[in-house]
Amino acid sequence: MSTRTLTAALGCLAAVTLIGCDPATTSQQPAATTPSITAPETAPSTKDDKPVERKAVANFVSMGLQSAQAKAQADGFFSLKSHDSAGRDRLPAFDRNWKVCSQNYAPGKTVPVDTELDFGTVKLEEACPAKDQKEPEVEGGKMPNLAGKSVKAARAALDSRTSITVNDATGDRTVILESNWQICTQSPSPGAALGGQPVEITAVRYQETCP
Repeated sequence: MSTRTLTAALGCLAAVTLIGCDPATTSQQPAATTPSITAPETAPSTKDDKPVERKAVANFVSMGLQSAQAKAQADGFFSLKSHDSAGRDRLPAFDRNWKVCSQNYAPGKTVPVDTELDFGTVKLEEACPAKDQKEPEVEGGKMPNLAGKSVKAARAALDSRTSITVNDATGDRTVILESNWQICTQSPSPGAALGGQPVEITAVRYQETCP
């Protein structure tokens, strides 16, 4: 036995007996390696969907708009909007100067708190209408009946490209704040087909009588 083989044999005797050893090849075997273990990918955590809380809708009618909005938010309702109950297409400049005439969900009705509450409103000094007045709409390409509607609502109902002439029905006043003027006459007449023709209307201020 050569000196090199004898040295390898003595090394095997010193090794743990559970591990096999070949004296002829011990000096040439690479060191054992531990296989790498890749941790399994963890799916991103997601929050469990929680059911939306439900609450009863309060009675907001006759409240000031700002107070009604504060009450709704205190109750957990944060999706809020309002509209002009008079159908004049006005937007409140100051919520505290408007009052609630109607609401889209009856008092006491239980709904999810993410439900949108819509308040019908008028100015404090105005009387609430018996029911919300609808703004005019063009249906089937026909001219709507604009009598009694505000000039602003009429303009919003017609195509934005329409040429519109507005005249004071009682004189030569300039119509500036169109939501404060109600229509007396119109051309084309209600029901006429709209084909891009110019529209002419006369109007007076609200609280005035058409001639």
